[in-house]
Amino acid sequence: MFENLSKTIQFIAEITVSEDRKVVLKPLADYIQNKINANEKIRLNFICTHNSRRSHLSQIWAQTMAFHFGIQNVYCYSGGTEATALFPKVVETLTHQGFQIEKVSQEQNPVYAVKFDDNEHPIIGFSKTYFDDFNPKSNFAAILTCSNADEGCPMVFGAEARFPIKYDDPKAFDGTEVMNEKYAERSMQIASEFYFVFSQIK
Repeated sequence: MFENLSKTIQFIAEITVSEDRKVVLKPLADYIQNKINANEKIRLNFICTHNSRRSHLSQIWAQTMAFHFGIQNVYCYSGGTEATALFPKVVETLTHQGFQIEKVSQEQNPVYAVKFDDNEHPIIGFSKTYFDDFNPKSNFAAILTCSNADEGCPMVFGAEARFPIKYDDPKAFDGTEVMNEKYAERSMQIASEFYFVFSQIK
């Protein structure tokens, strides 16, 4: 894993996850553990309304934490109830936190290659609907990262489990003096919670 990212994860390991949040996160950890016990692939699709901020942060940190804890056969995806674009501040925030990110296309909804390690396949980041062909069609867990997506997706077709793990939208701080700080804060919260989830796996 990249040195700067490893340092960030050392810091993340010291962040305390509240008991209330552990109650929210534990069912997902149990789902992952059951998949491992059954020797099955673990497909996690993180869903938010626009697939621009929270769902990408969750996808990227979950995939990274699975690697950090040496948990095999974890495949993380993200999608929205509609497609927009991966918000550039998310890319900037993750770069500051140690990821190496390359923009591999230039259209309005660009595609990014997000790397956490020299030898591992990059995470492909771009905005898409949760039912996009890029995402799994069955045997996956739907993780709803915003209340709008939770309300807007009464049915996530193909999902065998559904976990509402909601995060406040850093978009609320766009254009303010604390924008950088709030994006970094949300990223670290998400990272610390997926650190907790994967630390529970035996």
